[in-house]
Amino acid sequence: MHFTAEDLLGVTFAREPYPLVELGTALVAWQRTDEAAVYGRWRSRLTRELPDRVRPLLDLLRPDGDNPPFAEPFVTDVEEGLLAVRAARSTLTREELERAVSRARGSGSWLRALWRQDAAAWDQLEAALRAGHAAAVAPHWARIRQSFQADVAWRSRLMAAHGIKAVLASTHPRARWSGTTFEVDLPPDYEVRLDGSGLQLLPTVFGTGRPMLADHGGGRPVLIYPALTPFPLAAEGPADGALDALLGRTRAAVLQRLTAQRTTSELARDLDISLPSVSEHTRTLRAAGLITTERDGKAVLHSATGLGVDLLRGGGR
Repeated sequence: MHFTAEDLLGVTFAREPYPLVELGTALVAWQRTDEAAVYGRWRSRLTRELPDRVRPLLDLLRPDGDNPPFAEPFVTDVEEGLLAVRAARSTLTREELERAVSRARGSGSWLRALWRQDAAAWDQLEAALRAGHAAAVAPHWARIRQSFQADVAWRSRLMAAHGIKAVLASTHPRARWSGTTFEVDLPPDYEVRLDGSGLQLLPTVFGTGRPMLADHGGGRPVLIYPALTPFPLAAEGPADGALDALLGRTRAAVLQRLTAQRTTSELARDLDISLPSVSEHTRTLRAAGLITTERDGKAVLHSATGLGVDLLRGGGR
């Protein structure tokens, strides 16, 4: 993603999470198999809770997350979002249809009916979106908003201290800068020139994997990236402090213990959690620049960075 100086000055955060985007990323995360230590139980629970009428969405929203944007409008109100989905029906192209059908689980006949403007198919899509939102998003909206707001607060502070390049580099362990070009070395491969349009940053609490670039619909791209605290780790109810709201209680406890260097095994023993869980937490903290990890023989040693210590001092409990 190529930035101009004007683009770097035009990077902003979304003000609120978008409910149908959260639904889309939730269904993508549910179909994936990565980050099992964090998402495993949540995936099992959602499998039991999702009604059958949500299943057609799985033809549209595939696990790689590179999905048709019309089903995930950037709208903060659910009803307005559903209207936006309906309004997109006349804009769908043959190329988009063939791409969606090629990635669908079944024959794609339902998708072809959508593109033919079949009223029953569009009613089915709206019913699936409503049911999915009611099952996966609506009951947890306060928790989703808390994780979203904590991520924006943290990265806003990171921006003030270290600049926008540090913020974008923190969105994935394989994100990096080459001059004014931002790169994430993972498929799918594509290249974008912002050309003065700026960029909106959108953390999503169900996000896994790489950041994805989407079209805002108004000519301004949106970078959708996993929030620092994914949904399964977000605190239920009010957090005990700013640090818990940002990181989740267990991850905050990991960071607190890393003011002194500790091994993965020591963290697992101190916090009474599994080694895979420790690895998931340290990976995310490391990607955010809050800890460093190094090997000493067979041992893996973790310690807080200056940024991590600064967060501990200012975050409170």
